[in-house]
Amino acid sequence: MTRAKPVPETVTVHIPFRLVKRGGRKEMQLPDGASQPRRSDNTMVKALARAFRWKRMLESDEFDTIAELAEREGIASSYMTRVLRLTLLAPNIVEAILDGRHKPDLTLARVMEPFPAIWTGQKDLFD
Repeated sequence: MTRAKPVPETVTVHIPFRLVKRGGRKEMQLPDGASQPRRSDNTMVKALARAFRWKRMLESDEFDTIAELAEREGIASSYMTRVLRLTLLAPNIVEAILDGRHKPDLTLARVMEPFPAIWTGQKDLFD
């Protein structure tokens, strides 16, 4: 029986990646072409859910004004208005956010800023 060659004591493995901030936390981003598991951004998903829930409440005549609903929810009406604007996002952008397929630089802070209501303009801005 022959002896195998001794294994070196230290093995160095180089893995190319970079850390990026996403949704207020750090996330590892692999280089282009590497398969990366898809994870949805919970902060953005919650904001979308709230936006569509509030929209449904307003449309059902449960509340007459945004200010009335905001008071019941215990938040500022200006914040509610910004969140409600998320209901104007193009369906493909909403799906990408829910599935975790959106670009890493698409954060809640970015979509809370004013954006075009026309879906083609959103594609240029967010895709």
